[in-house]
Amino acid sequence: MNDIVLLGSTGSIGTQTLDVCRAHNIRVRALSANSSTELLERQAREFRPEYVAIADDKYFNDIKARLADTDIKVLSGIDGLRELAALKCGRVVNAVVGMVGLLPTLSAIEAGNDVALANKETLVAGGKLVTDAVKRHGVRLLPIDSEHSAIFQCLMGAGENRFSKIILTASGGPFYGKTRGELANVAKEQALKHPNWIMGAKITIDSATLMNKGLELIEAVWLFGAEPEQIEIVVQRQSIIHSAVEFEDGAVIAQLGSVDMRMPIQLALTYPKRLPCPAKKLSLFDVGELTFGRADEETFTCLAAARKAIAMGGNAPCIVNCANEAAVSLFLHDEIKFLEIGETVNAALSEVHYTKDPSLDDILETQAAAENYVLGRRFR
Repeated sequence: MNDIVLLGSTGSIGTQTLDVCRAHNIRVRALSANSSTELLERQAREFRPEYVAIADDKYFNDIKARLADTDIKVLSGIDGLRELAALKCGRVVNAVVGMVGLLPTLSAIEAGNDVALANKETLVAGGKLVTDAVKRHGVRLLPIDSEHSAIFQCLMGAGENRFSKIILTASGGPFYGKTRGELANVAKEQALKHPNWIMGAKITIDSATLMNKGLELIEAVWLFGAEPEQIEIVVQRQSIIHSAVEFEDGAVIAQLGSVDMRMPIQLALTYPKRLPCPAKKLSLFDVGELTFGRADEETFTCLAAARKAIAMGGNAPCIVNCANEAAVSLFLHDEIKFLEIGETVNAALSEVHYTKDPSLDDILETQAAAENYVLGRRFR
């Protein structure tokens, strides 16, 4: 693998992916951003890709003007992202946020590209569509999320041996141990203070509500062929054990590492090789102790909704994912309270039309229906 296409280059995962590219002289054929034209321009001038794309059409003229003195081809919108994803390359890194990642993932797979996936919504909303396409085109889907990368690493040497349980770890977010009463009036600024990780706003709020863990549970079902009941969520506050696998004989294999996303990113780029990484090495002496606890699904109802959705199957995971995206956006704009995110997601799961075996069109219609439901519920 000597070149990549990077979708979502200006976000947290995208910028750390470029750190790995610098460390190992990986060529970047294309970059994309949603709206951050200034940073995208700086990245384009450093890495000199053949293409850039801006997802939000409103910023097309800006980025086009910024790069007018270069020979870089500038694209825009979802069609631009799909065109980049279909470029023949060593690997497409999908680090965009939200449902916008689904169609480019499918385009990459259909073009025969391996996909390094940080966009969990792709598998949450369209898991069967994506995994069927992976099988049909004979490509690899390599996880970037630290938890799924950890599970992937635990299984790398397992051969034909099957796991009996996946132990999916969670930091617990900033509100671990809080009651619903204590969470009733938390401020946005409190929810955006993650104890361990520096991430984008949407995923940080998802961590605070535990929806992030619910989405990861659904993603793990599709990535590893697990049944939902085989996945146990364990709160590991220090974020040192990134996840673990229990095999049929009772042996548990865990993957440990420092709190640095460049390790799972690099493995997804260089697999099956392990190369020196710019991330800080783990010292167990510095860690001192590891603690474990249970996730409270009665308080953090987003997690309960995600678990119910994957048990239902069909388009139910898409409903909770898209309702959550819309609700988080409302919260970040101070239009709903923190606990209303979970209330809204659970209501959408009950009210939005359920489809047992959804097509791609059904998934896209579900996205619109869930978003409209959330906005309509807000203004009733």
